[in-house]
Amino acid sequence: MIDPDKMIVVGDRVLIRPEENMKKTSSGLYLPPNVREKETVHAGYVIKVGPGYPIANPNTDDEPWKQQKEEIKYIPLQAREGDYALYLKRDSVEIEIEGEKFVIVPQNSILLLLRDEGIFE
Repeated sequence: MIDPDKMIVVGDRVLIRPEENMKKTSSGLYLPPNVREKETVHAGYVIKVGPGYPIANPNTDDEPWKQQKEEIKYIPLQAREGDYALYLKRDSVEIEIEGEKFVIVPQNSILLLLRDEGIFE
């Protein structure tokens, strides 16, 4: 398995390990994976999250010709590592790393995040 610490996800993107189990219909039938691939909403576990949306530097007081050491600031994403995410398949990019399938999804394509923190107790 690949080490997630060696991965860098850029911007507002989220790396997800898609769930590939066979789904059971309400009538009890199991759907094969090729049928599930055509569905518009998929699910999986968040493996790595990008830094977020970059925001502009409000310091415009200095002269533009001066060399500035800009510190980039970000608005963080809502997704966290370990969350279970429902996402739109049409906006995802499928990749394979060391034989394992992943998808890269922009945060605005994530419909729902399930987090097991006991917040509803």
